[in-house]
Amino acid sequence: MATYGDKAQEKVKAAMHERKKGTLKSGTSGKKVTNPKQAIAIGLSEARKEGGKVPPAKKGGTKKTASKKTAAKTAGTKKATAKKAPAKKTAAKKTSAKKAPAKKAAAKKTAAKKTASTKSAAKKMTAKTSAGRKAAAKRSTARKAPAKKSS
Repeated sequence: MATYGDKAQEKVKAAMHERKKGTLKSGTSGKKVTNPKQAIAIGLSEARKEGGKVPPAKKGGTKKTASKKTAAKTAGTKKATAKKAPAKKTAAKKTSAKKAPAKKAAAKKTAAKKTASTKSAAKKMTAKTSAGRKAAAKRSTARKAPAKKSS
């Protein structure tokens, strides 16, 4: 069973030819389109407007970049963002839209826990190193003090 109708195929074909010629323009900015994927999207969009047989457009095309930005804000370090698993794309359904925030919240909580544990570990390490430095400084002053008194 075909998911795209004849009108959609014609529109995409025309958009691809326009892109090859260099006459295909973007709708919002009016810039020249050079990306074939963008040309296909424009053709499908035109077919939808004219009532052709085309599946509905996927919603949330910018979710990937938004999730990366929020992960970077909550994580604070590059290590935490590298450990985070890539988000899985799901079919655009009304019920999945309700479930998505719960997954994001869980991901944020785990990222916050990771950063908190790394911060506390870093504090412990700095406390140990500073204590070691203080002890070494006391030892060195203790050794120097008798030498000064005797001379």
